[in-house]
Amino acid sequence: MEHKSPSVGTFQVGDYVVFALLFVVSSGIGVFFAIKERNKPSSKDFLVGGRQMTCVPVALSLTASFMSAVTVIGAPSDVYRFGASYVIFGVAYTFVVFLTAELFLPVFYRSGITSTYEYLELRFGKIVRVSATLIYIIQTILYTGVVVYAPALALNQVTGFDLWGSIFATGIVCTFYCTLGGLKAVVWTDAFQMVVMVVGFLTVLIQGANRAGGIETVWSTSRTGGRMEVFDFDVNPLRRHTFWTLTVGGTFTWLGIYGVNQSTIQRCISCKTESHARWALYLNLLGLWIILFCAVISGLMMYAFYSNCDPWSSGLVSAPDQLMPYFVMEILGAYPGLPGLFVACAFSGTLSTVAASINALATVMYEDFVSQCFGDLSNRAANWISKALCVVFGVACTTMAVGASYMGGIVQAALSIHGMCGGPMLGLFSLGILFPFTNLKGAFGGLIVGIVLSFWVGVGAFIYPAPSNNTHPLELSTAGCNFSITADGSNQTSLTASALSSDRYWLADSWYSMSYLYYSAVGFIGTIAAGLLITLLTGPMDPKKLKPGMTRSMKDVICFWSERFIHADFSEDKEDVGDFAKAWEKHPDQEGVIKMETVKSSDDNLQENAYTNAAFDHNETSKVQVKL
Repeated sequence: MEHKSPSVGTFQVGDYVVFALLFVVSSGIGVFFAIKERNKPSSKDFLVGGRQMTCVPVALSLTASFMSAVTVIGAPSDVYRFGASYVIFGVAYTFVVFLTAELFLPVFYRSGITSTYEYLELRFGKIVRVSATLIYIIQTILYTGVVVYAPALALNQVTGFDLWGSIFATGIVCTFYCTLGGLKAVVWTDAFQMVVMVVGFLTVLIQGANRAGGIETVWSTSRTGGRMEVFDFDVNPLRRHTFWTLTVGGTFTWLGIYGVNQSTIQRCISCKTESHARWALYLNLLGLWIILFCAVISGLMMYAFYSNCDPWSSGLVSAPDQLMPYFVMEILGAYPGLPGLFVACAFSGTLSTVAASINALATVMYEDFVSQCFGDLSNRAANWISKALCVVFGVACTTMAVGASYMGGIVQAALSIHGMCGGPMLGLFSLGILFPFTNLKGAFGGLIVGIVLSFWVGVGAFIYPAPSNNTHPLELSTAGCNFSITADGSNQTSLTASALSSDRYWLADSWYSMSYLYYSAVGFIGTIAAGLLITLLTGPMDPKKLKPGMTRSMKDVICFWSERFIHADFSEDKEDVGDFAKAWEKHPDQEGVIKMETVKSSDDNLQENAYTNAAFDHNETSKVQVKL
């Protein structure tokens, strides 16, 4: 396609109106739940929705926050430059959701915990819980900064949309409805924003296919340009995207985000039953596939449209992350309101992710620090403190957006942050759940080793970017541009020149050039290996000292469909289980059940509590009935 003019439209009044409606509706949902829940002052109602959520809104919420503006803007750009292999992430999503639903969720849900890090104190001790919580807080604030800043910058440079106005509007609105409505407002606002994301994507797909010459043209042009070479089975870990990096590395990366991440688990445990929570995860998988498909097709359409005149190489945009907004303005600019719809689509993902982060941060801060220091708080005081924490973290996440400009491409930056922190955290929880003989020293030492390894490779890769012979960017053309090209084409070759420099550090072309998707795997393996080794050297703990429910075997996961699988759930009329006072109770839709007496413990001894599950008593008189 020949491009005669480099100019695209800018935001009009109608676009601002459509975009503003997103913020108005989101804020309105927060006000609604603030009024509706005004007679429920409990912090548990505020932080986990009273544990009465159903699977559909939770599934939509998980999908919306998971597929943030990083996906809406960054993923199509990635497909445009590197090809449709990005779609293989769908395989990783499948593994991640299955393992989360069948391995991690049962342990967290049946424990009755509010913060996932409560489990770490029960399993290992206080120091492990505090360390993990601090890592999570730092990780989430950093990630949220990328999610807020990067899409706002891309939209600002292409559409003229006000940069700081959009950043502060995002922070203020998210903080507003999180503080007023709590988790219920977050979940239902996410559900609304998920609908906006799908509508926005569909608008781009329909008009994009029309402007690019139809689906057949998109397919043939993409194939000719090498974008349809999806399956690359090269096992070289230095290659950025291959089948193995996307499936194996992607699974470790996203499992650190999903399986043990407070933001995800908090919404799952807000469901009224474990069955609802599990269904929410599997329905969410369907949503992930849909959004991933839309993002990949958008990238292919963008390439077909610009196959002969790349805006990045020709200097029309200054960064790859601006390609999708530029494409949208070119194909939708003549239709008032539609560019605003796409921006609403992108910022729906941002709002969803930021709101979930703020709520999760407030939860872990309250449960892991405030409630531990002030144990006799009234429900009203706890509720107000939770709201205040939402404000504090809303400000922190918005402020962090200022420093996100130094983190590079938004997809890689976001996943690198999660990989460096999520891998060791995944390893830590896996030590506790899968290896019953792991002791406190092994868990804490393994976490330290995992963090050091993952940050070593991640920070090194930031300082020494991987050469293009590892990243394999595909060819871009400017042959069809019918205007003066302002760029010199160095965008695509600068890293290769750097890689050939004799001054380049030797680790830069090996350890630091590892695919960013393996950062999580490095942290996970380092944590597991060091944790087990330290445990063996210092003396393994006796698994018999662990109460049932603290660990879970892979046999339980593999045979989850078996009639003999012991499957427990909370009753729908449970009240406050945050104090670990409720036991597993029989639910009508279950075959095999563990039924426990309601128990309470006032023992504050750390060592005892480290071996005590939420649903079990210290003494041997607890009655356990197993029905098979």
